[in-house]
Amino acid sequence: MNNRVIWESTTQKKVKDIDKFAEEYIDFISTGKTERECCDLGVTMLEEAGYVELSKLIKAGKKLKAGDKVYTTQMNKSIAAFHIGKKPLEEGLNILGAHIDSPRLDVKQNPLYEDGGFALFDTHYYGGVKKYQWVTIPLAIHGVVVKKDGTIVEINIGEDEDDPVFFVSDLLIHLAQKQMEKKASEVIEGEALDIIIGNMPLKASKDEDKKEAVKKNILKLLKSEYDIEEGDFESAELEVVPAGRAREAGIDRSMILGYGHDDRVCAYPSIRALIDMDATPERTSCAILVDKEEIGSVGATGMRSKFFPNAVAEIINLSTDNYSDILLNRCMANSYMLSSDVNAGFDPTYADKFEKKNASYLGNGMALIKFTGSRGKSGSNDANAEYIAKLRKVLDEDKVIYQTAELGKVDVGGGGTIAYILALYGMNVIDCGVAVLNMHAPWEAISKADLYETYLGYKSFLKKIGND
Repeated sequence: MNNRVIWESTTQKKVKDIDKFAEEYIDFISTGKTERECCDLGVTMLEEAGYVELSKLIKAGKKLKAGDKVYTTQMNKSIAAFHIGKKPLEEGLNILGAHIDSPRLDVKQNPLYEDGGFALFDTHYYGGVKKYQWVTIPLAIHGVVVKKDGTIVEINIGEDEDDPVFFVSDLLIHLAQKQMEKKASEVIEGEALDIIIGNMPLKASKDEDKKEAVKKNILKLLKSEYDIEEGDFESAELEVVPAGRAREAGIDRSMILGYGHDDRVCAYPSIRALIDMDATPERTSCAILVDKEEIGSVGATGMRSKFFPNAVAEIINLSTDNYSDILLNRCMANSYMLSSDVNAGFDPTYADKFEKKNASYLGNGMALIKFTGSRGKSGSNDANAEYIAKLRKVLDEDKVIYQTAELGKVDVGGGGTIAYILALYGMNVIDCGVAVLNMHAPWEAISKADLYETYLGYKSFLKKIGND
C-alpha cells in the first residue's frame, strides 16, 4: 500500500520547487480570503496566461479550435476555464473542480448597533464552525458595499500592518463558571459572535446628540473614508475572516498555517495545473472553482447551479456548427473529474477518531478519497474501481506520490464535497486533494510537500487521463 513520505525521497531541486510553489500559494491565500477575491486573482492569472473571456468570443462569433484558452465567471464568485483539446468535445473533458468559499462570519444586513459604550457588527456564521474558536482572535473585514447608484465600494480592513483589526469578546475566566459547564457547541452562541468595531464616541455639545455617540462616530468615519451610509449595508456582502498572512509552520518550515486551506489549497494547484500545461492537451482540460460548497453548493454560484453545464454548452456551440443537447450530454457523461477537495489529516492528539490504515497523513502526498459521506456513506459519491485504476496508472507513470484515505472512523462522522453533483451527469468522479489539520478552524495547517505533490498529480491527470 502507498505510505511514502515525500521528504524522505525528494531531491534538493524538488525541495526548492516545493518552497517556491509554497511561497506563491501563501501569497494567494493571504490575498484571496473571500470567493470574490479568489475569483479576481484567478481571472488575473488566467488572462496573464492568455485565456480569453468567453462572452467576448460569443459576441464576436468566433469559433474555438484546439489550443484555444477561454474562461468565464459567475457573479464574480465562480470561474470555469478551458484549454481546448485535440479530441472532439463529445468525448469528454478532464475536469479539476474545487471550491473557493471557506467558513467565516458574515455581517448581517442591518448590522451596526451600540451597546455598553461599544459599536458592534451583528454577524451570522457561514459554514460548519466551532463557534468558540472565533473569539478573542484578530479579525479582518473583506467584501463589497454596493450603493443604490451601482457604485461598488471594496472593503479590506485588517490586513495591512497599519490597519486596525476587530474581535469577538469572550467572558473572563473569573466569571465563567456557568459558561464552562456548557457543551462546546453552546459555550458561544451564534448571536454572540458580534464583532467589536469601535469604542470612541462622537463629541457632542448637546445631551440629545450623545445618544449612540459611538455608533455615530463609526458612521462618520465610514462616510469620510468610504462614502457609505448605514442604509448601504442592506446591499453589502462583508465577510469577517482571520486577520494576517498565512505563515510557514514548524522549526523545519515544512508546513503552512493559514486561513482557508479548505479548499483554496486545492483550488490554487487546480488553476495552476491548467495554466501550466505546456502543450495542447488531447482532451479539453478544465478547472472550475465554485462558491457555496460549505453550505451545500446552493445558489447561483454553487455547483448545483446551471453555471457549469451552461458554460460547457457555450464551449461546444463555439466548437461545432451542429450543436445539440445530445452533444452536451455525451460530453458530460464521458468526462473524468477530480473533485479537488481536502481531507482530514491524521492528528495524533485525536488518534481515536481515525482508522490509521485509511487515514491521510501530512507529508505523504496527494490523497485519493474513494468515498465521502457519513457513517454508511450517506450522501457519498463512491468512485468506480475502474476509474481509480486508470488514475493509479497515470500517477505511477509520472512518479506522483499519493495516498488513499477516508474522513475519519466509520461511526464518527463524515463530510461531503461537490463530487456527487458532477457524478449526476454520469461522469467518473473521485475526491482528490490535500490533507488538512485543524480543518474549518480559523487557522488550518497543511504540508508544503503535499501541496506541491497535488499540483504535480493534477498536471498528470489533465495531460494523460482518458488518452488510452
